[in-house]
Amino acid sequence: MRPVDLARRHRVSTQAVRNYEDAGIIPPAHRSRTGYRDYTAAHAAGLAAYLALVPAFGYSTSRRIMHAATGGRLDEALEHIDDGHSLLARDRSTLRTVEAALSHLGASTPEAAASTRTPYSIGELARHLALNPATLRAWEHAGVLTPRRDPRGHRQYLAQDVRDAELAHLLRRGGQPLGTIATVLGELRDAGSLDALARTLEGWRRDLTSRGTAQLYAAGQLSAYLDSLDGSARTGSAPEHGPH
Repeated sequence: MRPVDLARRHRVSTQAVRNYEDAGIIPPAHRSRTGYRDYTAAHAAGLAAYLALVPAFGYSTSRRIMHAATGGRLDEALEHIDDGHSLLARDRSTLRTVEAALSHLGASTPEAAASTRTPYSIGELARHLALNPATLRAWEHAGVLTPRRDPRGHRQYLAQDVRDAELAHLLRRGGQPLGTIATVLGELRDAGSLDALARTLEGWRRDLTSRGTAQLYAAGQLSAYLDSLDGSARTGSAPEHGPH
């Protein structure tokens, strides 16, 4: 196949095909006596695999997978895929934990928040949650909590801060890291309410489903690419020459 044939088949530019070859994502093309590139079915399978991997694992990981697969380093490619699956599993676990926490806090309506005793001092909030004040200071340092300060510099935890602290406490008990919790609470503050965050989480769930199905499809495309390569690609040794 000519570069234009491969480009048309996969709806990319001919320059993109050359770039993928130069980057090692697909094997080097054979050259005619006049220097023109000559692509084979293996190149087409490699390009299809890469384009399928991108929505499943992202550009960076997809490039690493293809570099390893094209270079005959199958175990390395599989390790990158395993990492992508693990990340998806962690994201699903985080989603389940957040959804469970929101269900627990479902009574935190604006009316309920208005009735919450506020403002809390750091000691009062710590006692409310059965935590050490140092823990709350650590959460603040990590961006999980954003209390106000009174004129004397003392922390004041208003109704929203109490809600955030209760949700953070639930997420920590669920094993979530502070960075993840800070992101979730940032989404909650941007959304403005638990109901709005619940809608955001539904969008996250759809995204996770899309990633999962994309990973299934990409696995089939990558397997077809490996089948098209020299048999040495499946043994972990780099092929001496490109596909014929």
